[in-house]
Amino acid sequence: MPGDKSIAHRAVLMAALAKGTSLICGVPDGDDVARSAQAVQMLGAEVSPLSGGVQVHGGRDRLFEPCDVLDMGNSGTGMRLLAGIAAALPWLSVLSGDRSLRSRPMARVVEPLREMGAHIDGRRNGDNAPLVVRGGNLKGIYYRPPQASAQVKSAVLLAGLSAQGDTTVEEKVPTRAHTEELLERFGAKVRVEPELSSMHLGGRRVTVSPSELHPVELTVPGDPSQAAYWVVAGCLIPHSEVTVKGVYSGPCRNGFLDVLERMGADLKVRSDQSGTLDITSRFGPITGTTVYEQEVPALIDEVPVLAVAAAMAHGDTSFHGLGELRVKESDRLNTIAELISSLGGRAEVVGDDLVVSGSAGEPLTGGPVDSHGDHRIAMAAAVGGLAATGKTVIRSWESVDTSYPSFAQDMSRLLQ
Repeated sequence: MPGDKSIAHRAVLMAALAKGTSLICGVPDGDDVARSAQAVQMLGAEVSPLSGGVQVHGGRDRLFEPCDVLDMGNSGTGMRLLAGIAAALPWLSVLSGDRSLRSRPMARVVEPLREMGAHIDGRRNGDNAPLVVRGGNLKGIYYRPPQASAQVKSAVLLAGLSAQGDTTVEEKVPTRAHTEELLERFGAKVRVEPELSSMHLGGRRVTVSPSELHPVELTVPGDPSQAAYWVVAGCLIPHSEVTVKGVYSGPCRNGFLDVLERMGADLKVRSDQSGTLDITSRFGPITGTTVYEQEVPALIDEVPVLAVAAAMAHGDTSFHGLGELRVKESDRLNTIAELISSLGGRAEVVGDDLVVSGSAGEPLTGGPVDSHGDHRIAMAAAVGGLAATGKTVIRSWESVDTSYPSFAQDMSRLLQ
């Protein structure tokens, strides 16, 4: 399995701040994480590729004002997290990306960073890149994001490393804990407490104090979002049994397994000595279910392939509260519905909900699919195409290079 993209972004960015040499193994080879590595190099960190990873020579005293635009390509995670770091650096940084990234909402990170004291401008008053960030002289804040977003939480906490006073992010619904886990690993002063007013949703507060980071040696575990494609493929393709090993098992990343278990999928999940998961899926009948809004942060990236599974289930599946998918690499909520229709299934968008009608176990027919340049749509289409009776042709397949360049090769190996 490729290393977890979300963890790798954060590890590379934090290693650039840590004084000394960090060794990060298991870094995925997609373009997204490469953009984060390129950005910290332009800020003065030294990044050396090693077999299966990177070595980062970092430290705040190494960093300097970049002489060119920090181009984050298609990486929303990279841009939003880097904005948090740039907000704490006492100079001008310009962050941009490709056409898709320049259309994605950035006010969600710009507003709290401005509240901390950073001067940030951009198109549409900072809601769209390019973002021009003049940082430094930050103060800690207590922030309640209006939407559940690990990226917003992470940007604020990374800025808080250099702020005066503590910085706290309160989450009503918990999101991925990668940033707080890695901050602790890098030696930051961080604490996580339950948010009592929203305990029924697992709410919590994450606080970081001004901290110097220290270098680490780290192996990035396997990416659950990438594992989901193979797990679902094992469930849908006759006579299949697929095992993926070494998958990250931390909070808010394995919600897709809960959904598949409710659907009756034949799964076996084992935890190894390192705490990662080995997941085996086997072909068998599945039934429709309901995915509730509070579950979505823990499976937001897996909705496309779960929708493909739902299209072959017995009964309907309803996904609630998917508004966040409208501002991904594509309007992912509508492109999922289009994907299912292109494969010969039935799906309907109702407000921010998605309803997928199951085929009662009958295979999809396949057909031409436009991924709209969205890597997760393209890979979900490939899984659906394998389970279909006819030919499936996927347009803009090159988008997969942002996160999983070897996906087609790995699929070919499984089919041998």
